[in-house]
Amino acid sequence: MTHTLSTRRYGRWLPAALVAAAMVSASAQTKIALDPNKYSVQDDVQLGREASVEAKKQLPMLNDARVDDYVEDIGDKLVAAIPAEFRHAGFEYTFDVVNQKEINAFALPGGPMFLNRGMIESAKTEGEMASVMAHEISHVALRHGTAQATKGQKFQIGAVAGQILGAIVGGAAGSVIAQGSQFGLGAYFMKYGREYERQADLLGSQIMARAGYNPREMASMFKTIAGEGGRSGPEWLSSHPDPGNRAAAIEKEASTLRVQGNANTGQFQSVKARLNGMSPAYTAEQIANGQARTTTRPVGTAERVVNVSAPSTRYRTYTPTNFLRISVPDNWEQLDTGDGVTYAPEGGFFEENGATAFTHGVQIGVAQGGSGNLQRDTEQLLQTFARGNPELRQAGNARRETIGGRTGLTIPLTNVSEVTGQQEAVYLSTAHLRDGSVLYLIGVTPRQEAATYDRAFRQVRQSMQIADR
Repeated sequence: MTHTLSTRRYGRWLPAALVAAAMVSASAQTKIALDPNKYSVQDDVQLGREASVEAKKQLPMLNDARVDDYVEDIGDKLVAAIPAEFRHAGFEYTFDVVNQKEINAFALPGGPMFLNRGMIESAKTEGEMASVMAHEISHVALRHGTAQATKGQKFQIGAVAGQILGAIVGGAAGSVIAQGSQFGLGAYFMKYGREYERQADLLGSQIMARAGYNPREMASMFKTIAGEGGRSGPEWLSSHPDPGNRAAAIEKEASTLRVQGNANTGQFQSVKARLNGMSPAYTAEQIANGQARTTTRPVGTAERVVNVSAPSTRYRTYTPTNFLRISVPDNWEQLDTGDGVTYAPEGGFFEENGATAFTHGVQIGVAQGGSGNLQRDTEQLLQTFARGNPELRQAGNARRETIGGRTGLTIPLTNVSEVTGQQEAVYLSTAHLRDGSVLYLIGVTPRQEAATYDRAFRQVRQSMQIADR
């Protein structure tokens, strides 16, 4: 199973990241308040989900595991740094890369974000790219879409997706996509006024500092993309009106903030080189004319034959983090995969071109929760997994069981291994940590070996000891 089955790369255990974010000094930073909003938080979530589905149907998704994971990793750090007063139960922040040339990015109400390949390629540093994401996250967290709609016409949630898509793609191409939909509605959700742009700049700067990025790179990014837009300017800037003295305002705000550590992954240049080696991205005109296609992830192209030893009946105990102990067969080794910890037998773990995969064993990680409902948080986690694993399917009902002394869920799944090209059995187990995040364990084995591994997976789950405070 590829590393993309794991949730977005958290790198560090999430509780520690949240603690670091909470340490930022906020004494001098600009105070920002939510505007009046007659729409419910659930309206934001529903609107974002429906428009996101339409976006993925009509826009060419890049679907490159390395690039997607990289963007998701940065996005997760930024989301973890959103101040508590701007967190909304039910918001689902997701991050996708669109294989589009134009410099653009957008985030929908409720959390779905789409970043054009052209935006990544135009950035000079990881911090510059992160600044665009922090700005868009701020629009979502401040609920600017529905707050702006509050001041204007009423709308029907289910009727806005086409108009939003028109605003997303922009220009003449956007007009084609939006044709026949409710006139002007997309502007409420994609094109904000100067005051909302000012707020997104300021909150975005604060989020960057809390996450470990220098907020001054936001000012730098505006200069970078303005210089690449030609006479008409990039689409992202044309839909984000300059609130005036933008760079100076960001520099002033940055002087009040303390950057928490260094979030830079060191992967930016290698990701840009990977993009440069791909076929050219589609233009907005090609998308509007139906000439663009979403890239399909290759499944099973390697078709390797994998032979590993059966799970040992003797177990070894590990402490992958200070709040967790786990016992696994003693012929499995511990591997830090960046997005969690994997325990796999010799011959069952692969690493090529920066990507990791395992065909046998278990992976443990932590994902952001937020709803307080384990079933709902687990379903959200599954949706994230499915984005990188198009063959992932639920194979039975979720069952309640005790995991680490807490109420947990285990769901049987099936997938197609990108290593062997064969069907594999997957077991996802989840339990809440004290801070509301989700501890997950994924067990993977070829389907024909499921009976052999089922007992080992069950014993691993029963061995877990959670001691977070």
